Amino acid sequence: MEIIEKLRIDKYLWAIRIFKTRSLSTDACNAGKVKLNGVNVKPGYAVKKEETYHIQRGIEKKIIKVIELLKQRGDAKTVAPYYEDLSPVNDIPRNQSMFTVPMSVRTRGTGRPTKKQRRDIDKLSDD
Repeated sequence: MEIIEKLRIDKYLWAIRIFKTRSLSTDACNAGKVKLNGVNVKPGYAVKKEETYHIQRGIEKKIIKVIELLKQRGDAKTVAPYYEDLSPVNDIPRNQSMFTVPMSVRTRGTGRPTKKQRRDIDKLSDD
């Protein structure tokens, strides 16, 4: 991997494997999903060492600090020393779905709910 002095933010995020493609990285920058000090960063912004970026990718929020710049994309082990992940551990969604809904639990063997019980269950799920 070649270490360089000047690099665009979209290319850097692609190279360190935050985004799968460079076009996804560019789209995220244009959509305001990449921020530096609370300000949106354009795809052509020149990355500097020791800067901290806030990146939102779907429901996942990442905070990364630039350690070194690299031009080419490599495997995950190779690019790990080029950035530091400062994301809080409890904020990282692992295997969470946006569509999970708490389910009401009924005791086994009680049979089907009555009409009134069903309405009560529906009221709970509408909120």
